[in-house]
Amino acid sequence: MSVQEQFAKVRETLPVPFAQTHPFEIPARTAAPVNGARIAKRLLDLLIALPLLAVIAPLLIAVAVLVKLDSSGPAFFRQKRLGLNGKPFRICKFRTMHVVEDGAAVAQATPGDARVTRIGAFLRTASIDELPQLLNVIAGDMSLVGPRPHAIAHDRYYTALIPEYEQRQNVKPGITGWAQVNGYRGGTPTLDLMQRRVEFDLWYADHASLPLDLLILIRTPIALVRNRSVY
Repeated sequence: MSVQEQFAKVRETLPVPFAQTHPFEIPARTAAPVNGARIAKRLLDLLIALPLLAVIAPLLIAVAVLVKLDSSGPAFFRQKRLGLNGKPFRICKFRTMHVVEDGAAVAQATPGDARVTRIGAFLRTASIDELPQLLNVIAGDMSLVGPRPHAIAHDRYYTALIPEYEQRQNVKPGITGWAQVNGYRGGTPTLDLMQRRVEFDLWYADHASLPLDLLILIRTPIALVRNRSVY
């Protein structure tokens, strides 16, 4: 069965909420957001990220100390990823593994993965390891809302398997996104799961707007509580 046939088969099994909020066929690529929309999105990012970073700074310091005490290595994990229009940047996260992978081969975490540290398992489940990405948002490499950026090794792998995969980079990557609030948060151990996540990412890239971003931000805490199966 070809990749296109596999993709079509996956689409037929999409949950009802997807069918209700997405057209069956992904529409043609839309034009890039006008400058006004880009400015509004950037202002929203800064208006939320700057005060939030100031408020949670004590938490970030405490977590950094715990990471250092729990295992040897840096408190933060920086990995090269691709942002808007494929521009590379270094994402910032709390280190949750004993290894720091940033090359041609990057293995996704699996249930019971021995690479995950003791404190790292909790940080990943609660998504606390993602909080340092507020620095990426402030720097302009990321947005609060957008498709989650993957390791470059994974981008290359899935680009060859999933049609229009690279179109996710038509918008800035985000800390949270449309896929995450619709149940696709965490690992993607099968191609089917990644295909479904990409469907949501492509839909967001075509329909990105300030009201949609606000909706996703409101739904994110609910998604964190409902989906605790992150490893």
